[in-house]
Amino acid sequence: MMSDIEQPRLAIHYCPRCGWLTRAAWMAQEIGKTFEADLAEIALVPDDAGVFDVWLDAERVFCRAEVGDFPAPKTIKQHIRDRVAPARELGHSDR
Repeated sequence: MMSDIEQPRLAIHYCPRCGWLTRAAWMAQEIGKTFEADLAEIALVPDDAGVFDVWLDAERVFCRAEVGDFPAPKTIKQHIRDRVAPARELGHSDR
């Protein structure tokens, strides 16, 4: 486990007008179950119309506008793992 100072912050930016708070909260829960000891914070951030982006510190991990769909938890978890805990196996998320 990293110290609090070194732990990254995960932020899920979502469009409240699109009703995506529930989806963002679910994604945060899925990520939190796997990485709660590795992240300093998981934040839900209301943003502009149509936005659903996932950020790990200053790096955008996922952008719905670029991909055209919502992310799978597997994709986000793999990226986070590669950055914060490269040796960790994610079980079914690695298959």
